[in-house]
Amino acid sequence: MTVHLVRHGQSTWNVEGRLQGQTVHPELTERGRREAAEAAALLRARCPGTGEDVGLICSDLVRAAQTAAVIGQVLGVSVEQDVALREQGLGVLEGRLTKELVPEPTPEGLDITEVRWGGGESIEDVHDRLGTFFERVLPAAPPHLVLVTHGDTLRVARAWLHGRGHRDVDWDLVPNGFVTTLAVEAGRLRDQERLSRHQRRASGRTAGPDSIRSAH
Repeated sequence: MTVHLVRHGQSTWNVEGRLQGQTVHPELTERGRREAAEAAALLRARCPGTGEDVGLICSDLVRAAQTAAVIGQVLGVSVEQDVALREQGLGVLEGRLTKELVPEPTPEGLDITEVRWGGGESIEDVHDRLGTFFERVLPAAPPHLVLVTHGDTLRVARAWLHGRGHRDVDWDLVPNGFVTTLAVEAGRLRDQERLSRHQRRASGRTAGPDSIRSAH
């Protein structure tokens, strides 16, 4: 099976430099719609076969849903929305300009990925959320599964699919309209499912005081 991870096109809040998190309403710009069309054309080349061979699921946030609508039209498939593909929730930080953010120390005893910045979600929370999603969706997925999501969620999803934990996420650049394609083997998926369940059982931590993670 092949999983295609897609970041939404440029949004109005991307242009303004605001932290979006799980804020619903920011829409695609004209550039964002072009990026969605470019992603769709790339996916058309990477997803041979009929519509039955392709599944398309997106975050329910407007910027991702609009991107997925463009992709679905090109691929000739319907779009399913799933809240599990939302961006990392950033609590009271959402809507803030990134240039206004001030770095704060990570609370003692926690890794930076285990802090719930602004009272939202930690990266560990996102990793657990995606683990539950993949365990539910992947066993019955078609040969090609397109997931339209957000920058940090895409990075965490890629880590999960590679069998890595929440502390081992790659924070490389993921531009708007970015598409990454991964081959997922059944044996590796079973191993990762066991890892994910073990991590959730072992995770009873609560993060310390609200902090600000550097923008990514």
